[in-house]
Amino acid sequence: MTLLLFNKPFNCLSQFTDKSQDTTHRTTLSDFIDVTGVYPAGRLDRDSEGLLILTDNGRLQSRISDPKFKMPKTYFAQVEGVIDTTALTKLRDGIELKDGWTKPAKADVVDPPDWLWDRNPPIRYRKTVPDTWIRLSIQEGRNRQVRRMTAHAGFPTLRLIRYSIGEWTLDGLDNGSYQEVG
Repeated sequence: MTLLLFNKPFNCLSQFTDKSQDTTHRTTLSDFIDVTGVYPAGRLDRDSEGLLILTDNGRLQSRISDPKFKMPKTYFAQVEGVIDTTALTKLRDGIELKDGWTKPAKADVVDPPDWLWDRNPPIRYRKTVPDTWIRLSIQEGRNRQVRRMTAHAGFPTLRLIRYSIGEWTLDGLDNGSYQEVG
């Protein structure tokens, strides 16, 4: 069994080929990973960064990506504004989105991560609008869920980094690099 941990950069598709009809090259997993026969266990949006797990084991792939297994995923989100306790309580209690209520999340304000890499391009900064970093753990995986949750709480996400999936973390992985784990 092959299991890869990949620190996916911003603007990289979570697939090995770009099926777009556009002739402009978009960055894919094949620009970083030269291992054959592995596939992403779940997705990470093109505008999100961080941990993506790839494996050649279908059962493990299902266990990681299927919400019924409730594997926690932890994110660091830089949100617009100074987040307040009301918004944190909403995130912790669950938020009603168009596709239903989210399960309660663990949510805390944190300092910017000391392991953070520069993003290219950088996020947009506005001198008059501060930002806050939060750590958010969820056990679901709806489309753009963290971004929709923070926006619904009144604090749009500027930058989103998945730090961990279950027991696996980004620790020791440079942006754009991968490692095989046993």
